[in-house]
Amino acid sequence: MTVKIMTNDGLWLEGGALKQLETLDRYPGVELVAGLPDLHGGRSPVGLALLGRDFVYPYVVGNDIGCGMALWETDIPIRKFKLDKAEKTLTAFGRLGRLDEDELAEYSSLIGSFDHRSDIGTIGGGNHFAEFQKIETVLEPETADKLSLSQDKIFLLIHTGSRSLGQSILNAFSSETGYELTSAEAGEYLSQHTLAMNWAVLNRRLVAERLLTKLGGSCRLILDLPHNFVERRGPNLIHRKGAVSSERGPVLLPGSRGAFSYILEPEPDTSVWAYSLSHGAGRKWARSMCRERLSKKKMKTDLTRTELGSRVICYEAELLFQEAPEAYKNIQSVIEAMVANQAARTAIVFRPLLTFKG
Repeated sequence: MTVKIMTNDGLWLEGGALKQLETLDRYPGVELVAGLPDLHGGRSPVGLALLGRDFVYPYVVGNDIGCGMALWETDIPIRKFKLDKAEKTLTAFGRLGRLDEDELAEYSSLIGSFDHRSDIGTIGGGNHFAEFQKIETVLEPETADKLSLSQDKIFLLIHTGSRSLGQSILNAFSSETGYELTSAEAGEYLSQHTLAMNWAVLNRRLVAERLLTKLGGSCRLILDLPHNFVERRGPNLIHRKGAVSSERGPVLLPGSRGAFSYILEPEPDTSVWAYSLSHGAGRKWARSMCRERLSKKKMKTDLTRTELGSRVICYEAELLFQEAPEAYKNIQSVIEAMVANQAARTAIVFRPLLTFKG
C-alpha cells in the first residue's frame, strides 16, 4: 500500500488532507492512494484517486456522485456576445430553479422516471457554476483540431452533479468501512452509482440548454468528464473524489472564478497517480473563514467583477465570499505540479466572461 503525492516546490498542501490520505491507505484492498495538486480536506479528501480491489467505498466518492465538468461550444459568435446584455438577461432570469411545466413537457422523454426530478436542470450551491468563456490561447493546435473547436465562438463550461439524488445514495450506503465487492450492498451501490452518473450528465445538458435558451443560442457538447465516481479498471476499482480520469483523452481544468480555465493533454503514463489528474484549483480557505478574511477588503459588489474583466452573477452574498478567487489555490501552481510530474501539459486556455451561480 502506498500514498503518492503529486507536488512540487511552492505548492501548498493542507496537512489535514494529507493525514486523511494516510487513513485511507490503511483500508482493506487499497493498493495506491494518489493525492493530486488540488488536494484539500473534506468529509473525505478532495483531489484524490484510490486504486484497490475487492472493496467499494461510497464514503470516499461522497454525496455528489457523477459531479463533473462539461464544456459546450455555442453557436454564438464572440462578436455578437455583448457582456452587458448577457449579464442583464441572466440577472433578470434569476435563479435556475426547478423546471416549469413547459420545460418538464419539453424534456420529459429525457427525464423519464428518474428519481429526484425536482432537482434536474439545476446547478446547486457550493462551487458549482456555469461560465461563458472564449478561447484565449491555443498551445496545441492538434487538440483544437481533434475537438473541432471554433476560435470565434462562445463556450459554456458547466460544473454540477447529481444533486439530491447523489446525497440520497450516500445516505443509504454511509459505512466508512465500505463493502466487500461480492456483497449485495456493493452490487446495489454500484447500480445506484450508475444511475446517478447518468442523472448528472443529463443535469449538465439541461443546465446548458436552459441558460442558452435565455440568450437565444444552442450548443454542441465538447467534453463531459466526471470527477466523483468509481471506475473499474481490469481487476481494480479506482475511486475518485475531485479527480478526473487521465485515460479518456483531453481533460478540463477550471480555475477559480476570475481565473483562466484549461484543456490539458494527459501524458502517456499516469499509472503512478492512479490514472488520474486534478479537477480544479482546490480550496485554500475553509468556507467559514472567507467572509471574515475578505469583508474588510471587499464589498459584495467587488466580488462580481474580476481582475480578468469577467463578471459574476450570484444571488447569495455568503456564497460570493466563499467562492472568491482568494479562497482557492492559484491554478497555475496546480498545472505546474502536473507538468513537473510529467502527468499532463496545457493545450488550450479559456478566458472567463460571465459566471452564473444560482
